[in-house]
Amino acid sequence: MDGLNHANLKKAFEYFEATADVGFYAYGGSLEKAYENAGLAMFNVISDTRKIRQKESRHIEVISEDLVSLLYDYLEELLFLQDTEFLLFSRFDVEIYKLCDGDIEVSNDELENGESVNGDLKEESSPYSYKLICDAFGEEINWDIHPRGSEVKAITFHLMDVKKEDGIFILSAILDL
Repeated sequence: MDGLNHANLKKAFEYFEATADVGFYAYGGSLEKAYENAGLAMFNVISDTRKIRQKESRHIEVISEDLVSLLYDYLEELLFLQDTEFLLFSRFDVEIYKLCDGDIEVSNDELENGESVNGDLKEESSPYSYKLICDAFGEEINWDIHPRGSEVKAITFHLMDVKKEDGIFILSAILDL
């Protein structure tokens, strides 16, 4: 990621090279927007998300011990819906909460005010976890309408990260093709 200028960031995501896989960085002015853009980046690998109409929605909720695991679990859940219900998504409305022993303690607005959000957030004895709530919008796959991209077989933890630089949240992930 060296050499990227985040000051005038105009893109939601971009791809990077990974042997036999595809990696992406997803960006957002908020943690939620970065996660929304991560979903968009993954489905843009599968098909052109500009061609996916928002005719159906699916509601998902995941709880994970840290933000990196939350990213993995979120993408894995979206991929599961694509594989089992034959759906493509093009819009994601995400909310993220920090939990303490299962109860909401801190909203994400407070996370943005200086808390480090790298993969090291979870300590062995930490009572905190994170909950993601997402409404994903899209439609059934129709390869006559949706340009066929690459098949995403799995999400990997390799090089997965969640961090904040210069006020921009940056998520990185690699998709196994």
